[in-house]
Amino acid sequence: MVQVHTLPDWSRAHGAPLFAATLRARPEDFQVTEELGWEPSGDGEHDYLFIEKMGANTQWVAKQLAKYAKVPLKDVGFSGLKDRHAITRQWFSVPRWNTPDWGELSLAGIEIYRLERHRKKLRRGAHRGNAFAIMLRSSHNLDITPIKERINQLTTLGAPNYFGEQRFGRNGGNLGLAEDWSRGKRLPREQRGLAISTIRSFTFNTRLSERVAQTTWNQLQPEDKANLEGSGSVFEFSEIDSKLIERCQTLDIHPSSVLVGDGSNFQPSHWHTAFARARIQEGQRSLRLKVQALSIDISKTNISLSFSLGRGAYATAVLRELCTW
Repeated sequence: MVQVHTLPDWSRAHGAPLFAATLRARPEDFQVTEELGWEPSGDGEHDYLFIEKMGANTQWVAKQLAKYAKVPLKDVGFSGLKDRHAITRQWFSVPRWNTPDWGELSLAGIEIYRLERHRKKLRRGAHRGNAFAIMLRSSHNLDITPIKERINQLTTLGAPNYFGEQRFGRNGGNLGLAEDWSRGKRLPREQRGLAISTIRSFTFNTRLSERVAQTTWNQLQPEDKANLEGSGSVFEFSEIDSKLIERCQTLDIHPSSVLVGDGSNFQPSHWHTAFARARIQEGQRSLRLKVQALSIDISKTNISLSFSLGRGAYATAVLRELCTW
């Protein structure tokens, strides 16, 4: 029997959800387009393929590309994982060692939109962000005025940068994996990595929820570091002066908090002990995400949204500030 782990209802920054909706009623209701932020060089030993996929996850596509090109899976590159239950467009890199004819590739639900060349393998996190086009379907007529007010709040104030529920697996199943690993069970490398990221995500969301409840999630605190918008870089500060406050208010910088590692002080104790044993280094993640180019189209019962987020951000972190699903 699969154990169900109920995730906490982490604090919302802009008030209670305004309506209930159906999310991903159809694959086309949730579309993600990867924004690389730079252009391939046009030469080199790697083919760069911009692929639209439906009903397939990123790792499965990578395996099929490796098989077709007759190269090891480890040499196929992609920048980020994209959802299976959606229409997604993203880049993959494949070595040209065997000069594959991509025009002959035939995979259900897969279409190559662009083919370029580049000198290096595509690495994780190499993209700038993602653009989303999402349809929310409600069974009731919607009150437009509060929805528009909430959209304005998200545009001007941002949203808490929660890890999305998909990070924790179906029915929170990855938490069970994390428990197994932290209590000493040996896991394959991929599952071990999933267990570690699950713990880091859960502890980060818990801390962020506390900051949201304290209304300090979008304000620099003495224990924070500052995250530069559009960048993974963080910097320390000795005092919170008027310039830092202004930069934070204009979403140029964001409060940043710890992704737990060896040396972090966190609970439960067996999670802490496991991280110390594995020597996992601390990281940092912004507490706030900037929602860019946010627009909506509202009918009586449906809302169509489009917006862009930086890499590592979850669209569901924005949606949960609007509705439940």
